[in-house]
Amino acid sequence: MHGFPPQVGFANAVAVLEQASQATSAGQGERVYDLSACTRFDSSLLAVLLELTRRAAAAGATCRFEGADANLLKLAQLYGVGALLFGRPVPAGSKPHAGAAA
Repeated sequence: MHGFPPQVGFANAVAVLEQASQATSAGQGERVYDLSACTRFDSSLLAVLLELTRRAAAAGATCRFEGADANLLKLAQLYGVGALLFGRPVPAGSKPHAGAAA
């Protein structure tokens, strides 16, 4: 399992993508990413997650993202990629996390 940093935004998205991709690139199967430490982010994080999903599929693997806070789930739903990234719709009553900068 690869953990994400506390903050992901436009300034560090490429570095985060490459680090996560290198950490999990070996072999097929499921690639698991821990998002629980990532509390400050913008839509660049969604781009990183989508690219990790694309790279995994190209290698015959799958992705699973764990520990996403309510704001990230809502942002993914707003962009129409919630089910693709997290495999479930966002609950209507989810409360946002105070640290997200979406």
